[in-house]
Amino acid sequence: MIPESIYAKQWGYRGKASPNRLLTIFPEVFGKAIRYRKLLPARIRLSLFLGACLLLPGIFSAAQDTGGYQWKVSSKKLDEGVYALTFQVAPNAPWQLYDPNETISEMPVSALEFADSSIRAALPFSVSGQAKTITSELFDNDSFTVYEGGASFTATVSIQGKIPARLMGVFRYTYGKGDEFYPLTPWAFEVELEGGEASTVRIAIDGFDLDNPVHDCGDDASAGRSLWGIFILGFLGGGIALLTPCVFPLIPLTVSFFTKKSGSRRKGTANAIVYGLFIFLIYTLLSIPFHLVDNVSPEILNNISTNVWLNIFFFLIFVVFAFSFFGYFEMGLPAGLANKIDSRSGMGALGGIFFMALTLAIVSFSCTGPILGSLLAGTASAGAWPLTAGLAGFGLALALPFALFAMFPGWLQSLPKSGGWLTTIKGTLGFLELAMAVKFLSNADLVGQWGLLKRETFIAIWMIIAILLVLYLSGRIRLPHDGHLKKIGPLRRGGILLFAAVALYLAPGVTNTRYANLGLISGFPPPLCYSLYKNPVNCDARIEPLRNYEEALQLARRQQKPLLIDFTGWACVNCRRMEENVWTNEEVSALMKEFVVVSLYVDERKKLPASEQITYTTKAGAQKRIITVGDKWAAFQMENFNAVSQPQYAIVSPEEKILTRTKGYTPSPKTFARWLQCGLDAGKK
Repeated sequence: MIPESIYAKQWGYRGKASPNRLLTIFPEVFGKAIRYRKLLPARIRLSLFLGACLLLPGIFSAAQDTGGYQWKVSSKKLDEGVYALTFQVAPNAPWQLYDPNETISEMPVSALEFADSSIRAALPFSVSGQAKTITSELFDNDSFTVYEGGASFTATVSIQGKIPARLMGVFRYTYGKGDEFYPLTPWAFEVELEGGEASTVRIAIDGFDLDNPVHDCGDDASAGRSLWGIFILGFLGGGIALLTPCVFPLIPLTVSFFTKKSGSRRKGTANAIVYGLFIFLIYTLLSIPFHLVDNVSPEILNNISTNVWLNIFFFLIFVVFAFSFFGYFEMGLPAGLANKIDSRSGMGALGGIFFMALTLAIVSFSCTGPILGSLLAGTASAGAWPLTAGLAGFGLALALPFALFAMFPGWLQSLPKSGGWLTTIKGTLGFLELAMAVKFLSNADLVGQWGLLKRETFIAIWMIIAILLVLYLSGRIRLPHDGHLKKIGPLRRGGILLFAAVALYLAPGVTNTRYANLGLISGFPPPLCYSLYKNPVNCDARIEPLRNYEEALQLARRQQKPLLIDFTGWACVNCRRMEENVWTNEEVSALMKEFVVVSLYVDERKKLPASEQITYTTKAGAQKRIITVGDKWAAFQMENFNAVSQPQYAIVSPEEKILTRTKGYTPSPKTFARWLQCGLDAGKK
């Protein structure tokens, strides 16, 4: 990392840490040059950055500002497995390109990166071009070598093992002008190597005909059912948000305001209904950016949701959400923004009502934000339309009370008084946010295969959270905003019994017994075989699939068995549910033994060998870089089966003919068994 002292001058924050460093170190994320001294105030800037990370991750990752630099790369074979890579660039005034061998506070300003560890770059670069020495005010008038005209940088790379016909990598360089400085800007390149072997990787399979399977059994269009399910989950989330201290007290106040100010009950009712409609629209329209991302690449949302560092980011954010719910601090959008929006609520007619609805969304963010974040993070991998469905359900749940109580004002008298019960709900939500945080940390651990959060550890943490909830609801634990508990009412008593039952249910999950397979929460903890125990009991009976399609296809041809393809993911909840609740069924297990089973992990981050890394042109005409094992199987699924969600199952013959329609998440073992039998019957034709 670049020391803070380097940034002190351009930021004007002498001796202070600046949130803007994130923008400086990762300029490619924001897609265009940023003048350091003309940015927004620090609090708004940090809020926008965190919001972008939470709501729009990866949208601008492909949009890189190169300052207008147009690079060309070429290669020359020097010896067996040794090549010279030359990067050439044309003049680009008034920008200045830093010499690639320069360092700033011992940090290099350039780098060559390759996904395959067998490729090594021998630096420094050899440089040609008209050099110029400058002194930079940004770095205490230190001297640097830069190029304002064209330049050529050459590095020697050595490759062990198989030489690829085309080598893929990333060249990072540094440029700037005046008070602007862009370190380590990435440029992805691909270059032909003399004597290299062409890749044999297959993505699209010629023999696959998805529209004409041998037997017409399997799924048709199941998207509608899943959308309704996500809509209902969003509606439940909005219902929970209604019971928080930020929203609940506003219901009678807002409805009374419209009824009294409008002059007549009929007009007041109409205004309140419009107010509710605007609330619904505001939350629904939050999904628009995800539709734009989805159009860029159909797999991008799945890549985002399974990204290791993004899951760690979600883990940290949910911990912050939890402590905000606990009352240790208030989390909200900038107060100035809320005040500006609120000042617009005095506008006439529809404009004023819209800004009142927007004000509600902003001022209630400290309570609705964590719930909304859970919804977004939980459905991100499913695509843009499921996100829209979830947000629509959330917005409808928030909007309905305002419309209903406006139409039936007498109902307002039956609402319970605001009080300590709202604080208790908020505290309870804090503990649930901690449980969600553990799930995101588990996702990162599974995708990275670090072995930090094994199944029993995960369940033990959830059990401890359930016990803490029991102690909290019984008054043994008090949070900052809690008063003394005078009595335990029926709802609180019900919560105590519920979470005590949860803790008892989870207890066998930390043991190495057959009772450790907790069917009710299957899919949320890590898989049964991802265990602290050397020989987990529940792992013995599982079918162990192959992990490579070509290898499985060759085995299927030798054994003359149909091939069962399982598109799955390390962070896929429904995939684990299928493996733990459906695959273990006796009938299903017996039928699966009649297939060669291969599991293709679309979120596997292991890098492919350099000889298998390719740039693939999809059937939609887009260029996709295949770098990791997950990239390969995700593209394989999309190109051949028109899907990006998991689990998805496909049955093909050893001759690569599709035998049935594909099958998605199927919690019923009998239904899944019928589909497997249909595939076996089709294979006998």
